[in-house]
Amino acid sequence: MTGGLRKRSMALIGATWGERIRLAVMVIALFAFRSAIADWNDVPTGSMRPTILEGERIFVNKLAYDLKVPFTRQRIACWADPRRGDIVVFYSPADGKRLVKRVIGVPGDTVALEGGRLMVNGTVAHYHRADPQGHYTVDGEVLATECLLDSKHLITVMPDRPAPRWFGPVVVPEGRYLMMGDNRDNSADSRFFGFVERRAIAGKAPAVVVSLDPGRFYLPRFHRFLSRLA
Repeated sequence: MTGGLRKRSMALIGATWGERIRLAVMVIALFAFRSAIADWNDVPTGSMRPTILEGERIFVNKLAYDLKVPFTRQRIACWADPRRGDIVVFYSPADGKRLVKRVIGVPGDTVALEGGRLMVNGTVAHYHRADPQGHYTVDGEVLATECLLDSKHLITVMPDRPAPRWFGPVVVPEGRYLMMGDNRDNSADSRFFGFVERRAIAGKAPAVVVSLDPGRFYLPRFHRFLSRLA
């Protein structure tokens, strides 16, 4: 009888360890998937308004440009590079935190900001006031459409806010990128921390997954769920 109890106890212990191993394998596989293939990123600030709002969770396609060894920044293969106008998630050269910004300058570009007007390779951006209907705005903010070369998107400007509206001209070095937030007067970006290395770019952000409004007790913004970013 004692032997039977011992066998049952050993079988139970074996089953428990087996379950733990399976759980550990599943957890490792999940984190490896998030590290190398697809992930999400929470957006706590308004530096990308009106394109991305505070309280949104965005999808990050980590296979958009390359394949990396899980849990590292070492590339196994590369099939594309970020293009001007892409919205990307990257690790800040200032403190290593993950940020989301728009690619403004690619390697070899000459970029300047003159009185808030963007200039790339001698071409000056054109701006026109956007229709604010359907977009998230507050007093003191102005929505505008910025058209420059192959990029066209909405930006937010805050005329009454002190901001770095003069920058450069600078030449983007090989293997680096210049990033800016769409909320031009309220974004800590390459104007402050400089260029971003190619290897620090985690992936492309093509869509909003979930949107919650922190100013309204995190009520869902259902119209923004699964919306495409451009």
